[in-house]
Amino acid sequence: MLVRRRVTMGLLFYPRGGSAQVVRYLAGALEDAGWSTELVCGSLGVAGETTNAASFYTGMDVQALDFSPAVEAFDRGEDAVAHDPPMSPSFEDRAGVPDRALASVSPELGDHLADAWARFLQGALRRTPGVLHVHHLSPLHEAFARVAPGTPLVTHLHGTEMKMIDRVDQLTRLAHMQGTDLAGMADRELANVLPSLESYPHEARELVAQTRWEHWRYGSYWASRLRTIANACEHFIVVSPHDRDEARRLLGVEDDRVHWIPNGVDTHLFDRREVRHDERVALWRRWLVDEPKGWDETGRPGSIRYDERDIAPLTDPHVPVLLFVGRFLDFKRVPLLIRAYAAARESFEVQAPLVIWGGFPGEWEGEHPETVASSLGLNDVFFVGWRGHEDLARGLSCCDVLVAPSKNEPFGLVFLEAMASGLPVIATRSGGPLSFVNTEPGAPNGWMVAVDDQDELTTALIDAVNDPGARRARSENAHTQIRSHYSWKQIANRFTDLYEHATSST
Repeated sequence: MLVRRRVTMGLLFYPRGGSAQVVRYLAGALEDAGWSTELVCGSLGVAGETTNAASFYTGMDVQALDFSPAVEAFDRGEDAVAHDPPMSPSFEDRAGVPDRALASVSPELGDHLADAWARFLQGALRRTPGVLHVHHLSPLHEAFARVAPGTPLVTHLHGTEMKMIDRVDQLTRLAHMQGTDLAGMADRELANVLPSLESYPHEARELVAQTRWEHWRYGSYWASRLRTIANACEHFIVVSPHDRDEARRLLGVEDDRVHWIPNGVDTHLFDRREVRHDERVALWRRWLVDEPKGWDETGRPGSIRYDERDIAPLTDPHVPVLLFVGRFLDFKRVPLLIRAYAAARESFEVQAPLVIWGGFPGEWEGEHPETVASSLGLNDVFFVGWRGHEDLARGLSCCDVLVAPSKNEPFGLVFLEAMASGLPVIATRSGGPLSFVNTEPGAPNGWMVAVDDQDELTTALIDAVNDPGARRARSENAHTQIRSHYSWKQIANRFTDLYEHATSST
């Protein structure tokens, strides 16, 4: 008889990004491996919304802290992070949102976050956890340490926390060049006496131009606080060799505490499937005409709309469709992709529309992708908006190449989903994709380009569109390789082995 073990997972945020998808799929795979999962997390909105934890994690044992009252307070002009219970801040810096950047949160409000979560955990946990699996470095660690001291703990780094710390370190060095610190730069910004861009090294000027210093006032404090939390953790999971190196560089974590376990892919949902022409037309019509969710700088889903004539390029079965999937974060480099696509179109032998799938409503860093596409007069770039994984699986079946030129993507789950569905990929030679794109000699599954090299990206787009033979060969390689090595069922055993190790070593 199978003896079922139990793991308690913690996630500070409401369902939104890749870590939420990892939690959902991993829990199912752990169930098959004999481990039940209890999840403590944030939630936003009512039942049926994708941001609602009970709806997103259907079938799981979920205890969720509702952020809706904090968002309502924000809409009244109050600080959602100061509310009780508080909205969890973000590792990213975005304007006009309730989950403002963690680096803008004062130490006092940081303590408020940890206190609120500790109170919630005291009522939410039905029993003492056997092992904790906490996603991301955050004040949630401090809350668990109060409520369940001495419990074996595994910390899962998803990369965004380290990107924030890396940016804090970069900005701190730039502030020191100006004879001050991050708080001093924030004060200068408020007084409108910031140094000129010309006073910085050329390679740092783009970063400086994008930085709202007031949002990074407490960055050094949070980098130190998160490093202190990391120092107390015995076991880390990283999703790629790149992130293993980043954990050592940014957190000072020794290699013997770090376990590389890649994300998996749902090989049942994401698989190669034939879509009839009438089905393809109906899907694009639903996503873009009947139920539009693409959004412009207003942040309103459906603010980008199309009619039947607009979507004609997508319904032609003889043209390849290029696809980007992801959030509109700076490191995703979506504006760069759109500019490279604009340059490549002139050399395409056939029309090849570009679909931009995703972008959490109202969330973007830097230039908005739709604004860039409009400024270039592109009428064959289509914005689908934020949709669920079932729609994404269908969408992948309607496309031919995934293009995601991220800089140091922590892992890139969508790459696996696309490749398991038979799409070759265009990626950069950085971050997580280095561990699964073009790793088998003589059997490429995509195209690799240099980071931030628009010309090289343009060339890759032209090659992918104009060489159907290469697309087919890379498609077959991608499908075979990812399905052979990255199913959640295969990977779940590596998590359970780590849980067993963590419990036996305490």
